[in-house]
Amino acid sequence: MTTVSDLVFLSAAELARRFRDRSLSPVEATRATLARIEAINPRINAYCHVDVESALNDARASEARWLKGAPLSPIDGVPTGIKDLILARGWPTLRGSLTVDVAGPWNEDAPATARLREAGAVILGKTTTPEWGWKGATDSPRTGITRNPWNPECTPGGSSGGASAALAAGMGALQVGTDGGGSIRIPNALTATTGIKAHFGRVPAWPLSPMGNVAHVGPMARTVEDAAMLLDVLARPDARDWTALPPTEPAYAAALTRGVKGLRIAYSARLGYVSYVDTEIESAVAAAVQVFADLGATVEAADPGFPDCGPLFATHWFSIARNTFGRLPPDKYKLLDPGLQATCEYAARYGIADFLDYQAGRVQVGEAMKTFNTRYDLLITPATAVPAFAVGRVAPETPPGINANPADWTWWTPFSYPFNLTQQPAMSVNCGFTKSGLPIGMQIVAPAYREELALAAGHAFAATRARIAWPESKA
Repeated sequence: MTTVSDLVFLSAAELARRFRDRSLSPVEATRATLARIEAINPRINAYCHVDVESALNDARASEARWLKGAPLSPIDGVPTGIKDLILARGWPTLRGSLTVDVAGPWNEDAPATARLREAGAVILGKTTTPEWGWKGATDSPRTGITRNPWNPECTPGGSSGGASAALAAGMGALQVGTDGGGSIRIPNALTATTGIKAHFGRVPAWPLSPMGNVAHVGPMARTVEDAAMLLDVLARPDARDWTALPPTEPAYAAALTRGVKGLRIAYSARLGYVSYVDTEIESAVAAAVQVFADLGATVEAADPGFPDCGPLFATHWFSIARNTFGRLPPDKYKLLDPGLQATCEYAARYGIADFLDYQAGRVQVGEAMKTFNTRYDLLITPATAVPAFAVGRVAPETPPGINANPADWTWWTPFSYPFNLTQQPAMSVNCGFTKSGLPIGMQIVAPAYREELALAAGHAFAATRARIAWPESKA
């Protein structure tokens, strides 16, 4: 007998197989997921908006299509959530902020939401985010604290922390997140889930993020196969995004069987300059890299050759935050998360010359990675420098040698944002757990436009690992 708990942790691929052979219906899967949300979400706070009636209507329509043998896509009927930075027609998109008017109007779907509807996904609701996605942990003035199902006293990461918490707690098989400095990969790492920041422009976005051309939209899931299936849907074109890549025929799920045999893989434990990495993370990733050699890849220790990107990224991100939110009227500005206010105030030190210098430095980082990828097909690093830490904080306690301002989340996420600067594909897959049971993520970085290489490598690695026992009892 299949229990509710069994149903809510089925992968999207398995759900599709069960819908096809009629051993399970989209309505049954959706009802089970909604029941799970009702039971678990008050504790975890992964969703800030759930529309039961709309989800069941989506599920009934999907069930009719599957019964006719005419699903709209492989994710037709799969319970899915959308991060609350992404527009969804008829639902408020409040971005974790008290500065946003609930009244809207909310008349538009973002491209990702539109693609989900066209694919027949069952859209459950909106997942939590820190205010405007500004940090790597998920809590906000609007929605409060989101917790990690592996340990509810810890953060699930951010800024797509609601999405990752929902996945780890069985509250939807698929999620759509955003990543402007690691916001897909950080929460994936901290919750044992997976996802990919595809090359910038691969997944159309509208309206574009105020954070500019470091901000990506992408798929999140519990398995690499599911993430690839969702990317096939999200990568379809949308004329509203003038920065989008030329459309291609999506084939990411089909490319998973490629494996890693013959690939040249570089392993960089610290990118050549990162001053602190938790010892358990460093050991787990070093051990995981050897799996790729066992699978037929050539693996070498090599750093990509660019200098510390922290100052570059901080100049970009903090300056734009100040330019965006510093213009709010005083009565609205005071409603911002105090940490976001502190970030804006910190950015007062940057002038136009600093921003122009950043642009030049970013070019050097991009050139270094282009050259590096003539020698290596993939780069492996840790996904984060630390495991999940206490909720309600921007960062964990700083270890000796780290001198960071209290609003700075970049010191513990040094592996993610360099590849927002270069815009290339990067993903996180689980590669183990700390002694205290917290997940550890491994980052796989692919050359420009080569998402299929990262996905195939992640899939091949995951196939060598024991199935994850999701933290039902802890939630």
